[in-house]
Amino acid sequence: MLPQDTITATAVATDDEASAPLATDKATVSGTLTPYKVLRSLPNDATPAQQDSAIQAAFQPNEIHYSLRPDTLHIPGHGVGKSLKEVNLPQYYRESFFSNDSLLHPELSGGRYGLAGDPVPYTIRNDDLISSFIIGCILLVIVFVAQSKQFMRRQTKHFFHPQHSEGITVINETSTEIRAQLFLTLLTSLQLGLIAYIYTKEYVGQTFAIQSEYQMIGIFWAIIVGYFATKLLAYNIVNKTFFDDKSCLQWNKTLMFITSVECILLFPALLIEIYFSLELKDIAYYCAFVFIFVKILSFYKAFQIFFGQISACLQFFLYLCTLEITPLAAVIGIIDIVGQNLRINF
Repeated sequence: MLPQDTITATAVATDDEASAPLATDKATVSGTLTPYKVLRSLPNDATPAQQDSAIQAAFQPNEIHYSLRPDTLHIPGHGVGKSLKEVNLPQYYRESFFSNDSLLHPELSGGRYGLAGDPVPYTIRNDDLISSFIIGCILLVIVFVAQSKQFMRRQTKHFFHPQHSEGITVINETSTEIRAQLFLTLLTSLQLGLIAYIYTKEYVGQTFAIQSEYQMIGIFWAIIVGYFATKLLAYNIVNKTFFDDKSCLQWNKTLMFITSVECILLFPALLIEIYFSLELKDIAYYCAFVFIFVKILSFYKAFQIFFGQISACLQFFLYLCTLEITPLAAVIGIIDIVGQNLRINF
């Protein structure tokens, strides 16, 4: 007995199907052989396996011969279409709508899905460049203070107990000490520029026409540098007009020393504000105290060097108003005007 799934034209599948006519004979009775006719020739209870065997026995696959005639069924005005047997197909044949989709190609970057959130606001503490610069300045200030203890002690002593030579205080300074004080003066301007930037971001606005934070800080730093340069130029013009050269030299050295002290006093407030988020109101109180203390030292030393007599109080008052109060009020107004003009109003 043959297996159940092997129906041929010359054998019968089972004893129950012995009375059934041959599949191929029935299929060829009415002319052209078709799968429909083969399946109709089988018994009604033929299994799928028997149907498949009958189809395979009745039909043999032949080699496919594609037509070699040219394809004339294309859109008028366009060239003849490409054959599917060609390997080098144009790009638009090989690409589809999803060709560059990251879900279809894991090697491609998918980017961001969904809605973008609010960007993290800029803070100086998260700025690596400014943080590195501030840390470097702190190290330089520490080195300067450590190596200039004698110089600072001598300056402080002569500041309140001057040694006179022909009526003028004599203080000798080395070139290293002068360069260190110049560096501290420049650093003071940078600290004041950062304080002006923090004040503008807190009380003026958060969005400005200049996107770069470095440019904003640079603008305020340039304003403070201009303030110091203008004040020094005004001091030299007025002092050389009304006083002798020795007094002018002594005042320039004193002013440089006072500015260095201001730099050292402002450093703690700036660091606490940047890295410990202290209330800006408290920092403003401390900075106001430092400014008042520095101005008192300047007033005291200017009176001691240039006037020295109680009868000259009126001239001294005019001198300070012209060279101290007026430039300070002007630079505060300029910083506020610059912040207002750079702010974007929605």
